[in-house]
Amino acid sequence: MFIGNETSDCINTGDTTWVLISSILVLSMMPALAFFEAGLLKSINTVSLVTQIIGGASILSVMWHLIGYTLVFGHSYRGIIGNFDNILMLNVRYDSCSRHSPTIPAALFGFFQMMFAAISPLLITGAFAERLKYKAFIIFIIGWELFIYYPVAHWIWGDGWLKIIFQVQDFAGGMVIHTTSGVSALICGKMLGARKDFDKYNGEFPPSNLPLAALGGALLWTAWFGFNAGSALQSGPLAVSTVVATQRSAVCSGVIWLIMSWIRHKPSATAVLNGVIAGLAGITPASGYIDPQYGAVIGIILGFTSYFSILLFKHKLRIDDALDVSSVHGVTGVVGSIAIGFFGQKSFNIDGKDGLFFGNHSPYLLGIQLMSVVITGAWSGLITIILLKFIDRIVGLKIEHDEELGLDEEEHGEQAYGWRHSVIPDSLNEEQIHLIVRGSVNHHIQAEQKRLSHISTINKPSMPSIFHQNRRATVVR
Repeated sequence: MFIGNETSDCINTGDTTWVLISSILVLSMMPALAFFEAGLLKSINTVSLVTQIIGGASILSVMWHLIGYTLVFGHSYRGIIGNFDNILMLNVRYDSCSRHSPTIPAALFGFFQMMFAAISPLLITGAFAERLKYKAFIIFIIGWELFIYYPVAHWIWGDGWLKIIFQVQDFAGGMVIHTTSGVSALICGKMLGARKDFDKYNGEFPPSNLPLAALGGALLWTAWFGFNAGSALQSGPLAVSTVVATQRSAVCSGVIWLIMSWIRHKPSATAVLNGVIAGLAGITPASGYIDPQYGAVIGIILGFTSYFSILLFKHKLRIDDALDVSSVHGVTGVVGSIAIGFFGQKSFNIDGKDGLFFGNHSPYLLGIQLMSVVITGAWSGLITIILLKFIDRIVGLKIEHDEELGLDEEEHGEQAYGWRHSVIPDSLNEEQIHLIVRGSVNHHIQAEQKRLSHISTINKPSMPSIFHQNRRATVVR
């Protein structure tokens, strides 16, 4: 029985449970991304990053409910964009399925896809971090979502031309999310210019809070299983093989980054974190189409290509992509999307196709993947350039601020921590050190005096105060 675009009597509770959990896991990637970026960048820009990511996620989620779902998954208009049949999520049912989600409620599918739509432009925050005006940021993510994410997602995941005519393969967003955001990140880094002291640190600024970055990276790693395996839209063998392929790629890429950082200098925590995320991002498009054994092979390739692309973009071309989004997400998204053309196996996904190494060894799928990567990357690059030039003309892009003061106070009037790097000189003389120590000791004594006085007043009002005894014994000259 069909009701409009929906089918009834179809809901599988196991599949529904898994996609619900996956949706929540993907939602957790947004605060995780904020932690990860804040820990790797200056502490005086922490509030700026949190406001961009959490505020951006809220705006993008509202957009999805209003027009995003229907533009991506509505019936296609000439294969370019969806129509307005489901504007405001109208007729997206909670008690029946859709043609895009045959065993879960249509509304759950829309909710799951909303998480992808929300996080995609937020990945680019790592590229223009510490430079972009907040007004410019808001206009940018709205424009990016409207003119890049919605059309590309429709072309590949909806009823768009790349899917219907060419049957392009992108399981969880290698082209839709990582290629598009990676290309945009590279252009943002180039057009916004380098931060202060870029040459001093050779583009690799020291992290402000590595444990916070590690926490964010760990949460991203955990949530990525919902990102990839949730895209199976079922809780069966396909979800299991996707989880295994994702993990193998992540750890193999992480090992490559660890070894490379050790060869160049010392084994780096920052490197292994980025290496794991590169492996997670790169396996995203292929994870549901390959034998998990090949996840390790792809992970090794991803590790090398992402690591060396940083040397190209940042060290050779001198592009200040602050957190290497163009390499960790963009290059890996391209490599993972093309890898389907080699390693894809229909036996692991009936909706997939055999790549060059399997079946009849046809190069057709490889050609389709290459063509689609070029098209989506070029479209993202073109629209990003237009957006940035437009924004620069109306509100300006790069905030003119004291980089020692930071964006937290300049743009948001808040601080993440009760201290600032800007008020601490590079070196202290002996007199300043003594003043700080004496001030700390006196502060402690005053607090202790108040506490003991309070106790004495309550418990022993008639006896000599311990406070006065301690005061004589602890006077600091």
